[in-house]
Amino acid sequence: MTPPDDDRMDAFDQLLHRGEANPRTRSGMMSIELVDRAPEWARFQGCFDRASRTVARLRQKVVMPIVPTARPRWVVDPDFDLNYHVRRVRVPEPGTLREVFDLAEVMLQSPMDISRPLWTVTLVEGVSDGRAAVLSHMSHAVTDGLGGLEMFAEIYDGQRDPAPRPAARIPIPQDLSANELTVSGINGLPGALAAGLRAAAGTAVAAAARVARDPVPTIAGALDYLRSGMRIMGSAAPTSPLLRRRGLATRSEAIDVDFADLRAAAKAAGGSLNDAYLAALCGMLRRYHDALGVPIDTLPMTVPVSVRTDDDAAGGNRFAGVTLAAPVGEVDAVLRIQDIRAQMRSRRDEPALGMLGAIAPVLSLLPQPVIDSITDSISVPDVQASNVPGYTGDTYLAGAKVLRQYGLGPLPGVAMMVVMVSRAGLCTVTIRYDRASVTDPDLFADYLRAGFDEVLALEGPPPRAAAAPASVPTRAARWSEPVR
Repeated sequence: MTPPDDDRMDAFDQLLHRGEANPRTRSGMMSIELVDRAPEWARFQGCFDRASRTVARLRQKVVMPIVPTARPRWVVDPDFDLNYHVRRVRVPEPGTLREVFDLAEVMLQSPMDISRPLWTVTLVEGVSDGRAAVLSHMSHAVTDGLGGLEMFAEIYDGQRDPAPRPAARIPIPQDLSANELTVSGINGLPGALAAGLRAAAGTAVAAAARVARDPVPTIAGALDYLRSGMRIMGSAAPTSPLLRRRGLATRSEAIDVDFADLRAAAKAAGGSLNDAYLAALCGMLRRYHDALGVPIDTLPMTVPVSVRTDDDAAGGNRFAGVTLAAPVGEVDAVLRIQDIRAQMRSRRDEPALGMLGAIAPVLSLLPQPVIDSITDSISVPDVQASNVPGYTGDTYLAGAKVLRQYGLGPLPGVAMMVVMVSRAGLCTVTIRYDRASVTDPDLFADYLRAGFDEVLALEGPPPRAAAAPASVPTRAARWSEPVR
């Protein structure tokens, strides 16, 4: 069969998909939602069955050609099994969020079955105080953080017991083998080559015409793009000697911060919510480095910037990376916020910001050992920090109210991945880190809260954050403290 063109896999998504085979480049990401009670199982399954019928990508798997004669395809899995993708378990005693996060780490460190649609959802029962948790695990090859929110919007309700929704039709299964896709690519190769040559010739003629018309600005623009690309691909700062080790064991830590308080603190310093968030992380990193006797001034921190538009489908990745020289050594929180704001504005305007997307089609054709070699030669930042805006109002999942949501990202060679999720008046900040780099988890957790306390104090003179259970956040309440 000949597959439709609109289900071809994007080259960047293909690179992420190929990385699933390597523990160091695995791209799985996870959302942990704490809900006020365990939802009824059949109703819970029904939510995701309906979502998989409505959002095609949730029933699609990836078919790769045997040799790269054609782009990989997303096809509706003829063997789709909801019971494989929607699961339930009980968390070990005592059922705190520490146990939930440890379970999530085991899932994230395990490879996904790439012969199936690349997602699972697990209902975790037995959480303390009669609550439950929902662990949504998805490959980054499917979508990015904002796209995931769009994909799963179908499962939520605005009230606990809404009217039933109409049933959706099951997508038509597609039988396409790797052999068939390879043959299809071979058959279409002459036409594809001819089209490619015509496009290349047209581009060359247009470029020559621009140079002939206006040589100085055209050549200067090309040089500016080249210099911009060198800044994008180069390191913004020396890497931290404390965070250079990489291993296979990971751990996550998280805090809860009031959205209005963090926004007010940012405004008091002349910055945005994102600027205040990154400044708090820098404060945490300064304290941790100083305590271990390795003070530093800056380190490289990459911040994904969404380029998603209203016309983009929920599937696929639509972001570019902005790398900062994170001002870790700056003691003044206001100056840190202003420094980060200035760098973000400058980096966002780089002409070559989308360079990785431009070269991804070439990279996706290279053998995996070559890609691994290129990856090893590129300077990797110490930290990646994402900011994902979530739903603003109360949401319910199969009759259970969502109390908060934590985001756990992949670790593509970095020492730590930080994700802030803003949802219903609360910001959760989750740091997933490589335990070979961060060797003192308790000290690290203490300084995480201290970094946010310092930034939140810009709003006024509130008392220092105190240890609090997860259900009663103060200024910056760390959920893990009750389990110590």
